[in-house]
Amino acid sequence: MQPSPLASSKRWFDLIVAGLALVLLSPLLLLIAGAIKLTSRGPIFYNRPRVGLAGHEFPFYKFRTMVVNAERQGLGLEIAHNDQRITRVGQWLRRWSFDELPQLVNVLRGEMSLIGPRPSLPEQVARYTPAERQRLAVRPGITGWAQVNGRNDIAWEARIELDCWYIEHWSWRLDLLILWRTIGAIVRPVGIYGRDGVAKDLRGK
Repeated sequence: MQPSPLASSKRWFDLIVAGLALVLLSPLLLLIAGAIKLTSRGPIFYNRPRVGLAGHEFPFYKFRTMVVNAERQGLGLEIAHNDQRITRVGQWLRRWSFDELPQLVNVLRGEMSLIGPRPSLPEQVARYTPAERQRLAVRPGITGWAQVNGRNDIAWEARIELDCWYIEHWSWRLDLLILWRTIGAIVRPVGIYGRDGVAKDLRGK
């Protein structure tokens, strides 16, 4: 099936913006990589598979912000604002969302889009309801409608509803609005860890 003109234009937009961003941000990316390597033991990148378009898994890239094997310690997949597993550099990266920058590579590879529902872990997708699987109808995004409308401050079910609303009402105007609000969310971050200070797993389970 041939992609629609709108889908093709969105893909070209992703390629151009992600490519330019990687070039312009390359000094910052190198600085972050060096800081991670020099201040904590372990790899520079955190890579755990996520589920994307049509349920396909892909390697999901982030700068590592926590100690090695953090998921086997403390709160597991949940993360608190004062979590002892977060490194010193990781605190700064999370504060400005710089840990997400390597996902620009995922965008170039066609696994993600700049804007769309945030990708979930395979074990989370396995617990999706049929309605929630609508999130898999588009490429996941670095930022999205749910991200700029509360992020972890809102319940999982509300995030799902926002993501599905975005998919049903997608337009260039909406994407530009999300990009604009994303800038504001980076400058004045809210919802990184949730209202009770903990970023919970799917439905808090």
